[in-house]
Amino acid sequence: MDANAHVNNVMYFRYIEHARLHYFREFGFSRTQQDSGVGPILAWADCRFRRPLAYPDTISIGTRVIEIEDDRFMMEAIVVSHKLKDVAAIGKQKLVAYDYGQNQKASLPPGFRQEVEEFERKALGT
Repeated sequence: MDANAHVNNVMYFRYIEHARLHYFREFGFSRTQQDSGVGPILAWADCRFRRPLAYPDTISIGTRVIEIEDDRFMMEAIVVSHKLKDVAAIGKQKLVAYDYGQNQKASLPPGFRQEVEEFERKALGT
């Protein structure tokens, strides 16, 4: 909580980070990284605060990939307040493919786009 009894802005980034890591776990990034040595590294993060969160409240966060290039992808996270029944924040993160063995930027693994699209279709039940 901050001085105005709102959830501090840093917490939104933590909530979004937890949602992103959950997405990565469900997607199987650790398997992909073990196979190729290439995994995502956060290059940039932004958050648009739309409504203040206050205690007590419950939130839900939806996360998805919104853009994919050869060596990077953009994710979006929507933070929804159950108490307000509204979007509290919209976060975006740019992640770059990184070769952790070589300590340098890399290309995303072949088939990454198709795997993400399939994963998200399954998550939505379509």
